[in-house]
Amino acid sequence: MATAPQPEILTAFEAAKGFMPVDEGLALYAAAVEAGALGLPLLEVGTYCGRSTVLVADAARAAGVTALTVDHHRGSEEQQPGWDYHDPETVDPEVGLMDTLPTFRRTLFKAGLEEHVIALVGRSPQVAAVWGGPLGFVFIDGGHTDEHATADYEGWAPHIADGGLLAIHDVFPDPEDEFTGQAPYRIYLRALASGAFTEITATGSLRVLRRTGAGI
Repeated sequence: MATAPQPEILTAFEAAKGFMPVDEGLALYAAAVEAGALGLPLLEVGTYCGRSTVLVADAARAAGVTALTVDHHRGSEEQQPGWDYHDPETVDPEVGLMDTLPTFRRTLFKAGLEEHVIALVGRSPQVAAVWGGPLGFVFIDGGHTDEHATADYEGWAPHIADGGLLAIHDVFPDPEDEFTGQAPYRIYLRALASGAFTEITATGSLRVLRRTGAGI
């Protein structure tokens, strides 16, 4: 199975709103393809406008499994008005709040991947609390506070099957990155310290770990 996306998928990824650079996207795709061999769903936490979802969904399509993506679509802290990552085009003028769901749906439609994705619209801890099955892959790319990153890890990591993969985005060890990558860095350290995960790749700010033991 190919470990790099077809040109049209990479084009759709690059055209979508989002913040993941190409090298990290290619590493994410390779991990999702590998995890797809387990025959279990691939799950992403933090959809935004679907940039990384395109890659996870295409890997799921190739493996004959389903991609799931979890987001309340109101934007995380750093995407709110007044912050550097805010995009006014994502604000619903009727309610005055961010709503990235319509843009996400257009992203999937343009990529031809709608039928391979289930969008779970809600807050990650609430969705995780009612999720009951094993997962081959979990990609954590949601809110960057300790509260949200920890909830994502505690909610979803226990569902990763033996041999499955945990990917964490925006892992920045430098304390200067407190508002962009310290919380993801801390859950990354927690995953390693748990003994349940072993790191297999590091590309930019993306870390990929394999479930190799019990406990979280």
